[in-house]
Amino acid sequence: MLAQLNGLLRQLPREKESRNGEPSAYVIDAQSVKTSTGVPASSQGVDAGKKIVGRKRSIVTDTLGLLLAVLVTAASVQDSTAGARLLDRVAVDHSCIRKARVDGGYRQHLVEHAATRGIDMEITACKPGTRGFTPIPKRWTVERTYGRLMLNRRLARDYETLPTRSEAKIHLTMTSPMARRLTHENTISWRNPKSMQST
Repeated sequence: MLAQLNGLLRQLPREKESRNGEPSAYVIDAQSVKTSTGVPASSQGVDAGKKIVGRKRSIVTDTLGLLLAVLVTAASVQDSTAGARLLDRVAVDHSCIRKARVDGGYRQHLVEHAATRGIDMEITACKPGTRGFTPIPKRWTVERTYGRLMLNRRLARDYETLPTRSEAKIHLTMTSPMARRLTHENTISWRNPKSMQST
């Protein structure tokens, strides 16, 4: 139900920015997060690359950074494996999509799988020798989405017993930035003391 709510709400800010309600391009990315002590060991894993014991959140966003789909798995699941499952789901729910972008952590076989769905997938990566965080054109919006999720204290770590509950929490959290886009309401920032003062 929360995924349906998210889908209905997503169309409104897109149309407000003179875009089609249904996106034609999307971005896939994955994020590994630590879990709390109450999370069953059977739904966790180890992300060897990032050395994180926990779960992996794989999300699909449009080019505005609005959530299209989310899949929560053990952190040991390969990005391409989760990406293929998400790709199949999105291809069914959003038949207008023809372009996708992923980072260098995804394998060529995912690109080939996307082609069977009629989707042109592009692997974009930082230039060799680049140090630190460097926004990549057309793909930085998904990083911003993860940043928004991490501002939610309940999502800074995965506390949910079931991965499906984690997915529901992410869908619920993403309704907030979409509502703010529609109402032009700004959130109070602790970085700006003046915004904390009552008027």
